[in-house]
Amino acid sequence: MPKKILLVDDESEILEICQDYLKASGYDVVTAKNGAQGLISTRREKPDLIVTDLMMPELDGIDLIRTLRKESNVPIIMLTARVEETDKLIGLEIGADDYITKPFSPRELVARVKVVLRRVAGDANAEMIRVENVSLDRSNYKVQIEAREISLTPTEFEIMAILMSQPGRIFSRNQLLNAAHGVAFESYERAIDSHIRNLRRKLEPDDLIITVHGVGYKFEV
Repeated sequence: MPKKILLVDDESEILEICQDYLKASGYDVVTAKNGAQGLISTRREKPDLIVTDLMMPELDGIDLIRTLRKESNVPIIMLTARVEETDKLIGLEIGADDYITKPFSPRELVARVKVVLRRVAGDANAEMIRVENVSLDRSNYKVQIEAREISLTPTEFEIMAILMSQPGRIFSRNQLLNAAHGVAFESYERAIDSHIRNLRRKLEPDDLIITVHGVGYKFEV
């Protein structure tokens, strides 16, 4: 059964081009022309991934992401203009998984969609990672601290997985971005700080991710 992608953008030309490329790649595509329609479509269609613009009427992309993250961990890719760097960080901090800067190639969008969906699918043959009372299970896409289950976005899950894979090892921002996104997109290293902040908030009161100033991050129980 093909994966369902929801495209949310108020520019009809972008919707049509992206829809054509994604359909040609084997995806089922649903579109919405603003954030309010996007929210309704998400609840009705249950997409496997959402691609949303940020600047839209009625309900902008930031508010759409913020609302969705209260209801779901569905993967979200933002479409942003180059001047919206602050919005990129806000979007990542509230739970977006990736972003693509306009103007972009539809082929780039298809490639990013494939990468994010692969992360969500995970590897059914991968072993569970355990570090003392913390466990990460790719087959069930689950992280637990003792009996407490932690709800993570796909990007947060991948960052957690690489940190837990080698406890005590320091990973640079670029290494974490490469692991989470497949590429260190646009060398935008500050993006990883947003994901780390989200992880720490969800892992509280456990202080598991340690900052090594000027170097990167490591996982310690």
